[in-house]
Amino acid sequence: MSYSSRLREHAQKIGRDTRIALVGAGQMGRGFGNQLGHMDGISLSAVIDIDPERIKIVYADLGITDIVFSDDKAVLSKAILEGKSTGTSNSEIVSELPVDLVVEGTGIPDIGARITHSSLKAKKDVVVLNVEMDVTIGPLLHKIAQDNGVIYAVCHGDEPVEAKVLVDYARDLNFEIVCAGKGKNNPFEPLSNPDSVKETAIKKKMNPKMLCSFTDGSKTMTEMVALANTTGLQLSKRGMNGPASSVKTLQDTFALQADGGVLDRPGVVDYCTGDVAPGVFVVVRHKDPYIAHEMSYLSMGPGPYFALYRPFHLASIEAPITVYRAILDRESSLFAPHLNAEVISMTKKDLAVGDVIDGIGGYTVRGYADNALDAKRENLVPIGLIAGAKIIKAIGVGELLTYNHVELKADSLIVKLRREQDQLGLTYAS
Repeated sequence: MSYSSRLREHAQKIGRDTRIALVGAGQMGRGFGNQLGHMDGISLSAVIDIDPERIKIVYADLGITDIVFSDDKAVLSKAILEGKSTGTSNSEIVSELPVDLVVEGTGIPDIGARITHSSLKAKKDVVVLNVEMDVTIGPLLHKIAQDNGVIYAVCHGDEPVEAKVLVDYARDLNFEIVCAGKGKNNPFEPLSNPDSVKETAIKKKMNPKMLCSFTDGSKTMTEMVALANTTGLQLSKRGMNGPASSVKTLQDTFALQADGGVLDRPGVVDYCTGDVAPGVFVVVRHKDPYIAHEMSYLSMGPGPYFALYRPFHLASIEAPITVYRAILDRESSLFAPHLNAEVISMTKKDLAVGDVIDGIGGYTVRGYADNALDAKRENLVPIGLIAGAKIIKAIGVGELLTYNHVELKADSLIVKLRREQDQLGLTYAS
């Protein structure tokens, strides 16, 4: 039975719609809210954003103009229980509102950590669009969710979950995973910054910082690290290979080096440029000669490598599927029990003592993927912790930041939670 039918049945069973709070009403949040608000059995009860106009736009898409705006928890709670639509700029109270599930869509690691941590502790399901946060403290958040009997999940729609679906499918069919990954959408400009991409961002109606996180490679690195962590696959190498490929040549590109490909071993995550974007892929092979023959017979190529390919990911349009899975199936679309990989911090300019790092999609650093144990051994700083950090040891452009180079922001919750995750032994596989 479809989720749409089951959500209606669920609403009848509990006597009301499932109440959702959406935190973050930017591009992704708007699409997410639009999809949720049109689904029977779901009530978009609260939208939280620093800009009231963006809240109004989300509701206007749904034909709602009567909104209760307040930063008072009691006022909002009363309105939600009465079935009214509410809006607030106060994200600190979302965990205390009478909602069933929180959607965290800010994309900012520290803000996301505050919202997700407090909501899970309050025994609310949380689904996130914040992969940057997940690759930093995802194992801890997963444990907190388990301890409180709720769901923590990274959303469908982005490449990590959609590639994971293909990995799970291939494993269920007894294929060996040679490589899983994505096609990179934007040109790779590692030293780009919000100024250099501003003109393109305006044309695309995007936040320049968001576009910069795509062009400098941070987003691709983050997404592939998330895929590695949730599947148990390893990175192909530090920074990955990122070769040019096409849909027709995926199985050749991501073959082993002995067979003319770029990989030195199977069971890895990587990405490519070319017409594979905006899709995701898994390159597989099978030990049974007859199954390999069947794959060739079914027009999957001559073998021994075969590519399974999904030609799209629909971002916020399909992200609500994670909400439906959490509500109805009580399962997470993506989580990581520990980290196989990390997104570390590489400088985009020379940094002097006293400089302050602005964070992902900014002027100072970009994300770079690494094996988690290698990052630990070299004392490298995850980019999810770096916003607001102060340089205490000068470092040149193109270098990797270590903990010896920076003084992390003392009042950052995500920094504190990462330390807790490390102390609990959750960060790395034992």
